[in-house]
Amino acid sequence: MIHASEFEAAERARHPENCPALVLNADYTPLSYYPLSLWPWQAAIKAVFLEKVDIVENYEQRVHSPSVDMQIPSVIALKQYVKPSEYPAFTRFNLFLRDKFQCVYCGSEENLTFDHVIPRRLGGITSWENVATACLKCNLKKGGRTPEQAHMQMSMKPIRPTSWQLQDRGRSFPPNHLHETWMDWLYWDIELES
Repeated sequence: MIHASEFEAAERARHPENCPALVLNADYTPLSYYPLSLWPWQAAIKAVFLEKVDIVENYEQRVHSPSVDMQIPSVIALKQYVKPSEYPAFTRFNLFLRDKFQCVYCGSEENLTFDHVIPRRLGGITSWENVATACLKCNLKKGGRTPEQAHMQMSMKPIRPTSWQLQDRGRSFPPNHLHETWMDWLYWDIELES
């Protein structure tokens, strides 16, 4: 007997909206690990017809139009190489990723915010080198003081990461859903076991 939840899960799996394409650069490495470079199925198919990408892998699902019947691409590779920027944007998400989604003072992963190491009232600026991830409790405890003044130890000194460093860090936090056709392309540079 098939339960309603199993039927609904099977229906969702078959729906094209649940078929994003993993986007690889022309060198067959992901454009981005975190966030994972994914395009909606419509954008992937449009890029195929515009001859901007090559199809590497397909889903079993198909889409139809009056003149075309094709499988939905699950992995596509750009035909033109896109040079990644050397440094990532300074965003809250990238800051949390740099700091491993943990408070730099106590290691908590709850109620994260950001903290100016040298407070703004003391001339501190909002930059990679002066902002760190802190839980709300530690941020309130530190207040408008420096870590030294508050007698709080930081687990790491804030730095401006390169895009490569953030990409590497992002591999430790895989998304909730990874299609089996993506695995060979996401982890191709991981050391093999002997």
